[in-house]
Amino acid sequence: MVIAGRPGGEGRRVLELGLPVLILLVAIALVGGIGITALGPGGVLVTIGLFALTDLTPAMVAGTSIVTHIGTGLLGTAVYLRSGQLREPVTRRTSVVLAATALVGTPIGVLVNSLFSVRAFGVLLGVFVAVVALLVLYRERRTRHLPEGAHPRHPLALLVPLGLGIAVVSGMFGVGGPMLSVPVLIAIGVPLLPALAAAQAQSIVIASVGSIGYAMQGAVDWPLALLVGIPEALGVVIGWRVAHAIPTRRLKVALVAALLALAPYLALHG
Repeated sequence: MVIAGRPGGEGRRVLELGLPVLILLVAIALVGGIGITALGPGGVLVTIGLFALTDLTPAMVAGTSIVTHIGTGLLGTAVYLRSGQLREPVTRRTSVVLAATALVGTPIGVLVNSLFSVRAFGVLLGVFVAVVALLVLYRERRTRHLPEGAHPRHPLALLVPLGLGIAVVSGMFGVGGPMLSVPVLIAIGVPLLPALAAAQAQSIVIASVGSIGYAMQGAVDWPLALLVGIPEALGVVIGWRVAHAIPTRRLKVALVAALLALAPYLALHG
């Protein structure tokens, strides 16, 4: 049922996980992809699935997960360009600043990950998941009071440290930028769709730089990354349509409930 891996070594065949686990990982990846473009915090589901259902090391969990976000970031950027949000000058500026800070912050996160034992990684991942759930709840309340359309222009003195912090944490856990960027941007006054759009380019940089860092350690299970990356990418397109077509309140409630339920399990799993 499990797959073993260690930095500098190759993971065993994906089929050794067993069909039920493979199906569950695919389903988790699909839902995670939907969450990325519909809600923002969906990428963590892949990290959770890999940590809970395999015996990968913390570095391989983060490395295998972060590789998948190259595709989701590219797709997310493409769909929000198509719908117009990333053509707005202010949104585009925010996106560029976040992407630039990811060049510095992500390698730091990769280095910090190497310091974790399995136990420490599980505890921190559990805390991180609980914080994300609370941020989603805060975002839900915050968005009710925000106007639609373009967001206000924020100073670099605010965007740069926010972008750096988001990139460090994302690199550490192998998640895409939108999971943290979206609630943080909404907290400083950015409407939902521009926040989702601005976070996508940062996700490409985080995923690309993080993938290089973890690959240099031999901490990427490439077959497993492909297994979860394809359904996750499909979910990104579905999630974009969901974000534009229907209210996502019920999805938010379900995501928050799932994350809060998983947080203590992850903390004890290691």
